[in-house]
Amino acid sequence: MEAVAPLLPCGVATHGPPPGTDAYAAAGVDYALLDPGKRRAQEGAAGTTVQLARRGFAEVPGTRGESAYVVDAGDHYLATLAEGLGTKSLVADAVREITRRSHYEAVARDTVATILNDLATVGAVPLVVSAYWAAGTSEWFSDGGRMADLVRGWASACAEAGATWGGGETQAIEGIVAPGAATLAGAAMGIIRPKTRLLLGERVVPQDAILIAPASGIHANGLTLARRLAAALPQGYDTPVPGDPWGRGYGEVLLDPAPLYGPLIEALLDAGVALHYAVHVTGHGWRKLMRAGGALTYMIDCLPDVPPVLDFLRTQTGMSNAEAYGTFNMGAGFALYLPQGDVAQAQRVAGERGIGLLPAGRVEAGPRRVVLRPLDVTYDGASLQIR
Repeated sequence: MEAVAPLLPCGVATHGPPPGTDAYAAAGVDYALLDPGKRRAQEGAAGTTVQLARRGFAEVPGTRGESAYVVDAGDHYLATLAEGLGTKSLVADAVREITRRSHYEAVARDTVATILNDLATVGAVPLVVSAYWAAGTSEWFSDGGRMADLVRGWASACAEAGATWGGGETQAIEGIVAPGAATLAGAAMGIIRPKTRLLLGERVVPQDAILIAPASGIHANGLTLARRLAAALPQGYDTPVPGDPWGRGYGEVLLDPAPLYGPLIEALLDAGVALHYAVHVTGHGWRKLMRAGGALTYMIDCLPDVPPVLDFLRTQTGMSNAEAYGTFNMGAGFALYLPQGDVAQAQRVAGERGIGLLPAGRVEAGPRRVVLRPLDVTYDGASLQIR
């Protein structure tokens, strides 16, 4: 049985006994069932690569399985992806009954962030974002206040990221989406110029430093389990979250939007920081640190502070350290891989943008795994099979 860790030097407190089952899978999100389908889709998609040559383009080897797909367009690269928010909008709908606000400005920002943060992992800056909004009924779109907040938040996030909102699709698909609910998603195209700014997992080498950019909360991953917990709390979404500086309820804190990390990546590259790779820490939690693949060990010596809502969620669900860090971001929004000699400059550039980068660990030669030394937790390569 995993021992409960004491208060760590980096400010992380862990609590509670390990559960007998995988809480996230029990809530309905089982990566062991989801990931094989993703790999099968990648295999099918690979067979279409030859079509690029007909248009005078070529696939950039190694980008299938990354957060964004990259195409060689001559003197520059183009990067594309599609992403979705998940079930966070359902939290906003429930919290609206408490606060009398739609919170869809934050929901929109989160949707754009989950799209553009993935785009930033390959070093791309965004050109165009497209929206995909599908509701269970046409009436969903008739709520003027909610739609105003959604549009305002989407446009504001695009502007902050330096992207154009190019258009999108709205659908009413009764029978697929529940009445009164909507699924929010979108796609983006970005550019990598010059080509030397391309970030791919194959560039990661032993002795690279690992810096962590902090998370603002749960972001857009793990909301299925978070919603299930709300149903079990005595005050539901109105339950106070210990440690929240504004004394807000659980639901409101869950809705804190994710940062847009793209401008940070762009600033680091503009400053000449020799970034090798970047990872958006979302699904699979800290296991994502070994997304690059290959026989490398990611040794973590220092952990970031855990946002109060995630500490509360972990405590209330009784998740073990291994399960919590393998599911949620637990304070890590982005992981950056770069030479040790560039760490100080990266911290300086980030600090000028009000972001503190934590020197969390390093890359070592060895088996593919992530080792969280302060928690005595190790994730082997078999625990992350997404390509």
